[in-house]
Amino acid sequence: MSDPKRPARPPGRTPNPIDRFLKLMNDRGASDLHLSVGRPPIFRLSGRLDPIRYRVLADSDFVRFMQPITPPHLWESFLAHGDADYAYEVPGLARFRVNMFKQERGMGAVFRIIPTRIMTLDQLGLPRSIRTLVGLDQGLVLVTGPTGSGKSTTLAAIIHEMNLTRPMHFVTIEDPIEFVHENRKALVSQREVGPDTRDFRAALKAAVREDPDCILVGEMRDLETIEMALNAAETGLLVFGTLHTNSAAKTIDRIINVFPTDRQEGVRGILSSVTQGVLAQQLLRRKGGGRVAAVEVMFGTPSLSSLIREGKTHQIPGYISQNRKRGMIPMDASLRDLVERDLVEPEAALEKALDKDEMRKWLRERGVHVADEEEEG
Repeated sequence: MSDPKRPARPPGRTPNPIDRFLKLMNDRGASDLHLSVGRPPIFRLSGRLDPIRYRVLADSDFVRFMQPITPPHLWESFLAHGDADYAYEVPGLARFRVNMFKQERGMGAVFRIIPTRIMTLDQLGLPRSIRTLVGLDQGLVLVTGPTGSGKSTTLAAIIHEMNLTRPMHFVTIEDPIEFVHENRKALVSQREVGPDTRDFRAALKAAVREDPDCILVGEMRDLETIEMALNAAETGLLVFGTLHTNSAAKTIDRIINVFPTDRQEGVRGILSSVTQGVLAQQLLRRKGGGRVAAVEVMFGTPSLSSLIREGKTHQIPGYISQNRKRGMIPMDASLRDLVERDLVEPEAALEKALDKDEMRKWLRERGVHVADEEEEG
């Protein structure tokens, strides 16, 4: 999939200087490459920073690595405003999400690898109940978690499954495009903020006129985007979106609290009617290397609608626990499962737990020594 607006090295062309670091990054299984003037290049391996044996980078090194792969208009924007985002591809190797920025000590950049192969829900080891979302026709589904928690990977797996099985029109709005979906049973129109559209709001406004069955909003980052996503779901479209929250309850609260107080009751009413599911993810270091996801799963029911409408979001954790037979999974139950399967260290699960006192008690009942909160501080 070639596009003159997006930088990619055509076959037969001399490699860009940065390519050798990206190949090494791929070979070592690193998730990120950090370039920062005044420091050697650094990889992130299994969640930890690992410096490369290389000289300290100077401004001239940064320009030599970054200018050839950055679209000229974004390079100018970076010099003028101090940041830029885009995707870069090394054919035959991988695609990378790139963020450039200026900071106190000079220029910096982060490359995050985007796997060329879209993994399935089974390959990701995600709960089987998530397949419920593949059959939805309308409503709002949110995949949430901190930066780097695998939200895009999970969304890509869900969209891929739908693409293989359902004749639908998907419109995705991303910054940048990460996973490229070929047209299978579905028609997939992928739009990138910058090359294809001005911003999320403009693209979302246009998307509802493009005869979509499903819209994916890469990031619901402001009131206007969130409002348009809610309105699209309310009109009968299926809308997927992401937020940076670590639990279903906090996700609902975040959306409501974005709006002014005098509008929140109305927003609760809309959310109560359109919410079909929330997946909250956190990544933990896997024993033996790599990372593994803990996933909280919540589905919409009339009971959930009542809790949202009546402002009782503090009861959502209990609601999820009471509906485990429906395939819902509390975050802390997911973390306990990872400990029981010996996939993560108990201390890692405690660090990510929503109810740390209960997790501490559960671990101690199994003979695990964990520090009290006061000792940790």
